[in-house]
Amino acid sequence: MASNVYLVRQRFSRMSQRMSAFQINLSPLKEPLGFIKVLEWFASIFAFATCGGFKGKTEIQVSCPSKVGDNNTVTATFGYPFRLNQASFHQPPDVNVCDVKWESHVLIGDYSSSAQFYVTFAVFVFLYCMAALVLYVGYTSLYRDSRKLPMIDFIVTLVATFLWLVSSSAWAKALTDIKIATGHSIIKELEPCQSAGVSCHFGSVTSMGSLNVSVIFGFLNMILWGGNAWFVYKETSLHSPSSTSASHSQGGIPTPSGI
Repeated sequence: MASNVYLVRQRFSRMSQRMSAFQINLSPLKEPLGFIKVLEWFASIFAFATCGGFKGKTEIQVSCPSKVGDNNTVTATFGYPFRLNQASFHQPPDVNVCDVKWESHVLIGDYSSSAQFYVTFAVFVFLYCMAALVLYVGYTSLYRDSRKLPMIDFIVTLVATFLWLVSSSAWAKALTDIKIATGHSIIKELEPCQSAGVSCHFGSVTSMGSLNVSVIFGFLNMILWGGNAWFVYKETSLHSPSSTSASHSQGGIPTPSGI
């Protein structure tokens, strides 16, 4: 028992000494392992920024047949996290549009789960990339000499690749539904627009180009992480044989101790 405690303390002491030996080495950034990690870092920023920072609105032109020439615009504002069922319509100030209380009518759908999953995961990836770059650049020898760190990095890379595929696909489907819910089809869903005393025509909706870009960056991240998996794998013990196995493969015979 005492010997086990001693070994644990000795390993911890060695790890502490290595962690304290912070030394900047930019050479890993010139290699695919570090260079792709920088690209992943930038791509994750674009992924959550283009989605999480979106604000838009959809407008409907409303007229009352009983009041000739009386045309007004009602607007519903929406944005991240895209709980459209909480985005109510608003009429111009001090204007009663066709005697309808437009504030009680909202857009259709709640797409917050897909949007928040996508953005939250992108933020976690952003933080992980920073931690990995600090490890690559500041503790190069610790990363190269360790068996566990490259393996952990490899497993995280595989999981991240899969989650980028899942989150990007879910967000792409949600974005398609958001475009439908805020487009021309909203006329058929609004109860006041189905009455004889109100005539509705779709006006406009904010361009969702930035959201399209967020989907593109989601799948781009998946490609980057999938490609980087190979370079991380090369750092693991699965790819790099130990010195003992290497010596046997080359025909070397270990020298017996004490001779």
